[in-house]
Amino acid sequence: MKRRSTKLVPEMGAICLVTLVFMFIVPLAVASKENGENSLSTYIVHLKKPKGVFAQAVDLDGWYRSFLPVTIPGQRTRMVFSYRNVVTGFAAKLTAEEAEAMKRKEGIKSVWPEKVYSLHTTHSPDFMGLQQNLGFWNQSNYGRGVIIGVLDTGITPGHPSFSDEGMPPPPAKWKGKCVFEGGCNNKLIGARSFVEGEVGPPADEEGHGTHTASTAGGNFVKGANVFGNANGTASGMAPLAHLAMYKVCGAGCSESAILAAMDAAVEDGVDVLSLSLGGGSIPFYMDSIALGAFTAIQKGVFVSCSAGNEGPSYGTLSNEAPWILTVGASTTDRSIAAVPKLGNGLTFDGESLYQPNDFPSMLLPLVYSGANGKAASAFCAPGSLKDVDVKGKVVLCERGGDIGRIDKGQEVKDNGGAAMILMNDKLNGFSTIADPHVLPATHVGYETGLSIQKYINSTMNPTATIIFKGTVLGKQTAPEVTSFSSRGPSLQSFGILKPDIIGPGVSILAAWPVSVENKTNTNSTFNMISGTSMSCPHLSGIAALLKSSHPDWSPAAIKSAIMTTASLVNLGGNTIVDETNTTADIFATGAGHVNPSKANDPGLIYDIQPDDYIPYLCGLNYTDEEVGTIVQQTVNCSSESIIAEAELNYPSFSILLAESGGSQTYTRTVTNVGPASSSYTYEVFVPTGVDVSVKPEEIVFTEVNQKQTYSVTFSRQKNISLPFSQGLLKWVSAQHDVNTPIVAIFE
Repeated sequence: MKRRSTKLVPEMGAICLVTLVFMFIVPLAVASKENGENSLSTYIVHLKKPKGVFAQAVDLDGWYRSFLPVTIPGQRTRMVFSYRNVVTGFAAKLTAEEAEAMKRKEGIKSVWPEKVYSLHTTHSPDFMGLQQNLGFWNQSNYGRGVIIGVLDTGITPGHPSFSDEGMPPPPAKWKGKCVFEGGCNNKLIGARSFVEGEVGPPADEEGHGTHTASTAGGNFVKGANVFGNANGTASGMAPLAHLAMYKVCGAGCSESAILAAMDAAVEDGVDVLSLSLGGGSIPFYMDSIALGAFTAIQKGVFVSCSAGNEGPSYGTLSNEAPWILTVGASTTDRSIAAVPKLGNGLTFDGESLYQPNDFPSMLLPLVYSGANGKAASAFCAPGSLKDVDVKGKVVLCERGGDIGRIDKGQEVKDNGGAAMILMNDKLNGFSTIADPHVLPATHVGYETGLSIQKYINSTMNPTATIIFKGTVLGKQTAPEVTSFSSRGPSLQSFGILKPDIIGPGVSILAAWPVSVENKTNTNSTFNMISGTSMSCPHLSGIAALLKSSHPDWSPAAIKSAIMTTASLVNLGGNTIVDETNTTADIFATGAGHVNPSKANDPGLIYDIQPDDYIPYLCGLNYTDEEVGTIVQQTVNCSSESIIAEAELNYPSFSILLAESGGSQTYTRTVTNVGPASSSYTYEVFVPTGVDVSVKPEEIVFTEVNQKQTYSVTFSRQKNISLPFSQGLLKWVSAQHDVNTPIVAIFE
C-alpha cells in the first residue's frame, strides 16, 4: 500500500515542505551474512498475537519454532531470540528466500531484516541545581529503590561509581540476573549480554556503557578528574538508584539484541529504561525501539532515548515516538580552557582536556596545514602532512573530512608539530569540545578559525602559543545547544514536537573502564566525552528521581513534568543559543533545558494512558495491523474515534497550517498535582503569523488529581512566507508556571 506523507527537508539554509510517496523502507544496515551456499541473515518476525496466554515460556518458544524452516542434523539453531514481553515474535537466521516464504504463512504479520543501530556518543548535577543533603535530591531520596535499566556496550563492575555504599538491597520485585562472578552488588544488581556470539559477562570494552550508566545512576566518588581537570565529586543523577546493564552493542547495536534486552528488562522489573542509541527516522510499527518502548510504558516503565548526533540539519532525529522522551544535547557552564594567543596579541576562547604543565609560553611559528591547497592537508588527514613543514610549529587544522578530531592531532604530532589549533567548519559554528588530545591543542569555533587564517595571511612570520587555564566555571551563555544535537521536526509525526527536551551532553565527565592517561593503574578512572548519548542518561536519572518522589506518576506524567518546567533562558537570563551563537529554535530545544527541581513540583501535568495512543496511531493512517503491532492487541481503526496528531494530550502543540486552510482547534486535559485549591490564568506568546485564542480564560481546581480541559484555536494569517514560527502558552497560578511550547509549520 502506498502512503502519502508530508515531509520537511533542509533547503538553502531553510526548510520547505514537499510531498513524498513511501513505497518501502530501506533498512539502515543489514546484519552481516554467513558464508555458504545459502547465506543466512538475522530477520525480525512479528506474529499475530494468539488468543489466550501461554502457560510457560517454553510453550511460547515452541510455538515460535513451529514457523521456522526444518533444519538438518548438525545445523546450528535458527532461533536467535524469542520475545515474550515487548512484542509477539522472534529473531531468526533465515535466507532471503526463506524470509519471503515465511511472510506467506498464516499468523505472520511482518518479516524484515534486522537493522543495526549506532551509539549516540562531575559538574552537571551541580549545574542543574542538585546538591547533597538539599532540595530535590533529598526530597527524592537520591532515587533510592528505583531501578534503571541501561542498554549499551556493557559495564565495568569494579569501578567506584558502582560501589553500593549506602545502598539498600534491590526491591523484592527484581527478577534480573547478574553474570559477573562476584561483580554485582546492591548498586549494580543486574548484568547480562545479548550480543550474538558473546559468552560470559557484559564487560565494557568500549567505555560507552560504563560512562552512560554512571551518568544515570553512579554513586558518589570523591576526587574524580581527567588529567587533573574538572576535579570534584562525581555522581550520577540518581546516585542511590539501582542499575542493571543489558549489553546490546558489540560491532554495532543489533535490532534483535535491543528487542531481546528490552523484553528481559521489562520482565526483570526495571522502572526506567535508558537507550543512548538509535537508527534514524522510521515508521513506528517498524521501529523496534518504539515497539519495545510502547510495551514498557504499558507496564509503567519510563523510556528515555537520545535524539541522535546528526545535527544541526532539520529532520535528523532518532527515537521520535511520542511515548519516548527524546533528548537533545546542550553544554554546561564548565569549560576546560585552552586559549590560543597570536603574535598580534589577540586571544580567543578554546578548549582541550589535555592541559600540559610544561608547554612553553613563548610564541612559536604558526602555520596553516592547508596552505599547499590540498584538502587532505587542510583536514590534517593521516599521511597528509609528511611533505608539510610543521616541525616545532603550531599547526592550524580544519575540522571535517571524516577524520576524528584526535586523529588530526596525531598526524600533527607524527610529523613533529608542537601543537594544534583545530578550527570548526561553518556547520559546527561556535560548538567546541574538550577532547583528550595527544599533543598540546585547542578546539576553536569557525569564526575564530577564520580570524586566525586572516592573521596568518597578514604577516610573513605568524606566531602563536596556547595558554592552558584548566577548569573554568560560570559561563553565562550556558546552556547552549551543541551543533551535533539532532533537530526536529519529527518526520514520522509532524503533530508531535521533537526533541522533547535538552540536557547536558558536551564534555561530560563520568566513569571509564581504563585510565585515559595511560599513566596509572588506579581503578578510579574517568573520561570526558560528548554526544546525545550523554544527555540521555542525565534525563534517565532525573526520571528515576521523579519516580522515587512520585511513585504513582505514569511515564507520561513524568515526561510532562520534565517538559512543562523546562528552562527557556541561559544562566545570563537571555535566550538559549545554538552553534551559530543566535537564538536556538524550537526544533533544537524542544520544550527547553531540563530543570530537575522544578520538575518535582510542576503544578499541572498532561497525562496520557497507553490506550490513548490508539486513536492517534490510527490518525497517522496506519493500518489496523500496523497499529496492532505497536499496541500488542487487535485494533479496528474504523471503530475508533480517530484524532489528528496534534490532538494527542501532549505537553506541546505542533500544528500544520495550510495557506488556504481554516482555523484549527485542539483540546488539552490537565491534571492538578499541586495544591488542592488553585486557579490558573493563561498568557500566550503568539507565534508570528498565527492568531491564537484560548478557552476558558481561567481553570479552577478544588482537589488534587482533579482534571480540567481547555481548548486552543489556531488560525493562519495571510501573506506568511516563514517555514515555521514558535510561541508559548503559559498557565500561571500563585505558585506555578506551566509552559506548553507551540510550533506552527506553514504548508
